[in-house]
Amino acid sequence: MTDDEANRFGARAARYAAVGAQAGGLAARMLSGRLLGRESDPRKLAVALGGLKGPLMKAAQFLATIPEILPDDYAEALAELQSEAPPMGAAFVSRRMATELGPDWRKRFEKFEMKPTFAASLGQVHRATTLDGVDVACKLQYPDMASTVEADLSQLDFALGLQRRMNGSVDASDAFVELAARLREELDYRREASNAKLYSVMFAGCDDIRVPAVHDELSTGRLLTLGWLDGERLLSFKDKADLAQRNAVAKAIFMAWWLPYARFGVIHGDPHLGNYTVFGGGAGINLLDYGCIRVFPPGVVGAVIQLYRGLRAGDRDAIADAYEGWGFQNLNADLIDALTVWARFLLGPLLEDRERAVADEGPVGGYGRAEAREVRARLRQFGPVRLPREFVFMHRAALGLSGAFLHLRARVNFHLLFEEALADFSVESVSARQRDLLAQVGWTPSDAPS
Repeated sequence: MTDDEANRFGARAARYAAVGAQAGGLAARMLSGRLLGRESDPRKLAVALGGLKGPLMKAAQFLATIPEILPDDYAEALAELQSEAPPMGAAFVSRRMATELGPDWRKRFEKFEMKPTFAASLGQVHRATTLDGVDVACKLQYPDMASTVEADLSQLDFALGLQRRMNGSVDASDAFVELAARLREELDYRREASNAKLYSVMFAGCDDIRVPAVHDELSTGRLLTLGWLDGERLLSFKDKADLAQRNAVAKAIFMAWWLPYARFGVIHGDPHLGNYTVFGGGAGINLLDYGCIRVFPPGVVGAVIQLYRGLRAGDRDAIADAYEGWGFQNLNADLIDALTVWARFLLGPLLEDRERAVADEGPVGGYGRAEAREVRARLRQFGPVRLPREFVFMHRAALGLSGAFLHLRARVNFHLLFEEALADFSVESVSARQRDLLAQVGWTPSDAPS
C-alpha cells in the first residue's frame, strides 16, 4: 500500500468510526426502539448528523422528505438540519490552494481573503480578485472528501438495509444508487464548472436570473472559481420586502428550476436557500451552486408532464402510464392511488389556475405532513413500492422550491408560470434542445441519462 493509499484508507476508517459511533449507533437504537416499543430521541440523531456534516447529512435531509422511510418525529428533526460546517483555518487553506494551483498560487490573484465567506458540507468559499480586477468566488473542497463520501455512503446503505428489513413498504434501493451517483459527481468541480456553463447558455439574455461566469484558468477538480455575484440572502430579504417584490423573486426562482426542466430536461437538484441570493431589491436571483445537476432522459420529462396533465384532467389511465414512464414498476390500482395523494401534494400549486400561496394555511414546518401520513398509511396496506432513480431529485426540487415560496409568503399563479415554461413542449423538442445544449457546452453524462 502506498503512502497516498494509506492516507485515504486512514481517512475513510476515521469517518467510519465517527459515523458509526454517532449516527449509526443512534439510527440502530431508533429502529430497535421502535421495534421493541421503547422511546428514543430523534433530536439526538439530528445533532449527531449536524456535527458530522458532509454528504451523510445531505442524504438524511432528503430521506426525511419521503413518506414511510422515517417516523414523523425523526423526519421533522432531520429536515431542520443546516449544511454549515466549521471552516478550514488560514494555514490549511494556503496548503490546499498550493496543492491545486501550485506554490506561487498567491501571485495569480490581486487579492484573496483567507477567511471564508461561506462554509458548507463539501467545501468552503473565499472571495478573491483576479489580476485583471474581477471579483470571484473560489470554492475550495475540504481534504479527504472522497473518503468521506464513500464512508458515508456505506453507512447510509447499511441503514437503508435495516429499514427495508423492518418496513418493506418503500424500497429506496434505486434512490440510494441515484444519491450515490450525484454525491460522487459533486466531488468533481470540473463537472460543476460544466454544469454552470449549461445554465449560462440556458439563461443567456435573462434579466432576472444571473449565472456566474466560470474562470477555467483558476479552477481544478477540487477548486472552482466563479464570478462573484453580489446579493442578499432570501431569509433577510423577505422580512423587509413587500408582496410585489416577494412575488417577483418567487417567479424568478420558479423559472430557474422549471424552465430548464421543461425545455432541456435539466434540473437543479438542490434548491437549498443558501444556493441563491436576491439582487436589485427583488429584481431577480443569483444562482450560486451547480454541484447537483441532473439531466433526465426526455422520455422521463414527458412522463412527468403527462402526470401533471393527467392530474389536471382526472385521467386515471394517463396518470398510471405516467408513473410507469417515470420509472415506477409493479403498480396496482391501490398503489397508484397512494402515489397520487403524494403527486397531488407535490404538484398541487401547478394544478390550480388561480393566484395562491403554496399552502393556504399552516406553518412552514408542517408543510406536507398530513399528506405524508396518509401516504404512509396507504403504503403500509398496499405496498411495497420501489422508488425509481428518476424520482429522487424531482421530488427534492419540488419540496425545496415549495419551502422557498412558503418563506417568501408569495402569492402567484403557479399554474400559469408552469404553462409558460411548457410553451411548445414535446418530448421531441426536449430531445433536440438537450442534444444541442450538451454539445455546445461539451457536457458528457456519467451514468445518466441513458
